[in-house]
Amino acid sequence: MSTHAVLEPATGATLAEIPSATPDDLDAAVARARAAYPAWRAVSPSDRTRLLLRLADAIEAELEPLAQLEARNAGHPIASARGEIGLAAATFRYMAGGIERLLGSTIPVAGGIAMTFREPLGVVGLITPWNFPLPIAAWKLAPALAGGNCAILKPAELTPLTAIELERIALRAGIPEGVLQVVSGPGRTVGQRLVEHPDVAKIAFTGSTAVGAGIQRAAADAIKRVTLELGGKSANVIFADADLEAAAAAAPGAVFDNAGQDCCARSRILVQRSVVDRFLELLEPHVTGYRVGDPLDERNVMGPLISAAHRDGVASFVPDDAPVAFHGSAPDGPGFWFPPTVLAPVDPADRAAREEIFGPVVAVLPFDDEADAIRLANDSIYGLSGSIWTENGARALRVARAIETGVVSINSNSSVRVATPFGGFKQSGIGRELGPHALEAYTELKTVYHHTEESA
Repeated sequence: MSTHAVLEPATGATLAEIPSATPDDLDAAVARARAAYPAWRAVSPSDRTRLLLRLADAIEAELEPLAQLEARNAGHPIASARGEIGLAAATFRYMAGGIERLLGSTIPVAGGIAMTFREPLGVVGLITPWNFPLPIAAWKLAPALAGGNCAILKPAELTPLTAIELERIALRAGIPEGVLQVVSGPGRTVGQRLVEHPDVAKIAFTGSTAVGAGIQRAAADAIKRVTLELGGKSANVIFADADLEAAAAAAPGAVFDNAGQDCCARSRILVQRSVVDRFLELLEPHVTGYRVGDPLDERNVMGPLISAAHRDGVASFVPDDAPVAFHGSAPDGPGFWFPPTVLAPVDPADRAAREEIFGPVVAVLPFDDEADAIRLANDSIYGLSGSIWTENGARALRVARAIETGVVSINSNSSVRVATPFGGFKQSGIGRELGPHALEAYTELKTVYHHTEESA
């Protein structure tokens, strides 16, 4: 089997050499999953709960080495990486608690009664991105396994290391062989085979909108179920009556977290025109003081971009004539660094205001009134997340209902909670992850009719 190098983005050096799977390896994994499926499906709800709780405990027991590995492979600041490993464990624990509450219904009908059951799909394919490797793997694996399915996880080629470790941890925790398998290889070959494989009942994918559209097309012939969590260009809407100090202090983390490599990034800051200057004045010290550097240094809050090619793509949004209001600092090298950058003012038609940058660059756009804010926020092909800052509670709810996006935070910038659904409108995706809805997405609803009338 051939291998491929996994780089450490903070240094540009090789971190590991791992096997690179082929479509034949993927076929073999699917065959093992199919063989394991009948026994895994038959595991009682209480026993499946116990196994997933044991897996959550095992992840937490390995939190520090997993966080160190994630920090080096994905470039995440170590404090963030620890939180992400904890989130992965919490996701397994939450979904384990939902297994015995995956309920059907009884429905009185003429001549008898109908009952509904939630049945597993079979073998599911899970394709995860490079930006949050282990948490997003858990978002997909936990409900898939909780629902009684076997899962093939294909991690991104750039950041597969914690996923590989997760398979080993799962086996040690008692998850049967074949139930959770990690197959690392190129998306164009192994990923494509996973999407097209006739014995894979569902694909859950997180990544770019362009790739997601291709997956949906490839899955269409077999009417394969899909969950797609795709791109974003989220708006951070700040009204004149907001607590501007709090909004300015929170805004950098909302877009520069993980070096802006986040589909939820609030990469458009919409500020009411009358307070734009004041807001920028308050924002500047938070941006220029944003600590960027070695992910393993506890003092740093932002690391490098994932690759040299990605850094070049981000830099293309900040040409020499870009309206840079101010920016922070970043190491010169080695590694794939880019400074936190604020562009202001930005025309709504400009590329920086319309395209997903996926880097630490934010565009500031002024608006006039509530209707103008809603118009600008919705002027995007995406609709994943967003924030609203105002002291007017009625306005906050009006705008939250009017913005075409899947997750909205009021006077905060949070998007992800294990117990609440996560996903987008428009070209930001199809379906929801996390919360009780995620577990339902890995099952089919079956209706069984029982005739009860006495024979004549």
